[in-house]
Amino acid sequence: MADPARARKIAERIKAIVAEQLEYRVKDERLGFVTVTDVRVTGDLQHATVFYTVFGSDEERTATAAALESAKGKIRSSLGQLGIRLTPTVEFLADALPEGAAHLEDLLVATKERDAQIAAAAARAAYAGEADPYRKPSSDADADAGAGSDDGDPPR
Repeated sequence: MADPARARKIAERIKAIVAEQLEYRVKDERLGFVTVTDVRVTGDLQHATVFYTVFGSDEERTATAAALESAKGKIRSSLGQLGIRLTPTVEFLADALPEGAAHLEDLLVATKERDAQIAAAAARAAYAGEADPYRKPSSDADADAGAGSDDGDPPR
């Protein structure tokens, strides 16, 4: 079992090697505009999961997935330069990051619309009673009349 710091360093190195291989070495016309977003390595460093995104339509995504699957052996052989005892197996998974970001954008738009509706309703709102609900003496005469108390104490 490798320590997490070493696994993280190896994952970053695998990410760089895979990106370089996809850019310069893999010559497949099915390969679309691919971005390697993340690499996760198991604790024993024997398996690497490479997350990627593809810019384009669904057909381009499926074609890119097929191209990555066919280039898996070539990419794994290039991982031999890592200098670890066993070369890790490689698995490619399409990252759900763009779909999650689009979902969050939709939620933000809906929230902004709801905030605008609440602000419009608050602008039209009126007080249920008086604007100032606290009682105040209406004039000096009323204030002098109410200054005495019933318990016999002199007014202050």
